[in-house]
Amino acid sequence: MLYRLMKYVLIGPLLRLLWPTKVVGAENIPATGGAILAGNHLAVADSFFMPIRVKRMVTFPAKSEYFTEKGIKGTLKKWFFTGVGQFPIDRSGGNAAQAALNTATRLVKEGRLLGIYPEGTRSPDGRLYKGKTGVARITLDSGGVVIPVAMIGTEKVNPIGSKMWWPRRLEIRFGKPLDFSRYEGLSGDRFIERSITDEIMYALMELSGQEYVDIYAAKAKELIAAEQSGVRPAVPAQASAREADRVPGTKVG
Repeated sequence: MLYRLMKYVLIGPLLRLLWPTKVVGAENIPATGGAILAGNHLAVADSFFMPIRVKRMVTFPAKSEYFTEKGIKGTLKKWFFTGVGQFPIDRSGGNAAQAALNTATRLVKEGRLLGIYPEGTRSPDGRLYKGKTGVARITLDSGGVVIPVAMIGTEKVNPIGSKMWWPRRLEIRFGKPLDFSRYEGLSGDRFIERSITDEIMYALMELSGQEYVDIYAAKAKELIAAEQSGVRPAVPAQASAREADRVPGTKVG
């Protein structure tokens, strides 16, 4: 009920009015059944503009801090993010990462549309970065198809670091569904999961026209920050890197 109120009464009409958006390929979204909308991630605005152009409800994972803040502000945040269809995930790794994967998988099995950003965080420079394999694990465990989604122009509406949203014309491109049922029963195979993830990222690259960079966006942010500060970033332990590879992309990063 709250989701529909946000989408059709409080937020959706305003976004449609102020930000004209060309939508291509909406017919690729299945009318029923579980599916994964895997998108590039250029701005916080992505998670607002895409769902209002999809007839069905889209649920995104969002970092748990949005649901745990204290006080009136925290209560309002929790109410808002719950209302727009988000569910909290703890990105600290280990069991928390697996819990996030389990929740996402359950939602797809229940026939829901799951929105996810395989890059795991926003692109720091508009390029497309290496995908984390959490999206592949969810796909294999749920049996849902993957629809690549390319957001075009949202980084100009809501640039990183900006609190303002600027008027721009946008475009959203929904690609053909990717069916990975040929890998049924191979969940947990790191090489299969990487292959699936790379196929999704290739589809996103073609759909969005972005330049692809074969490192994680989080590492790119570290390198950019290190270059600006003159401090060399630490190299993560191999085990930590493997665990981080599976954490699914959150709504905002």
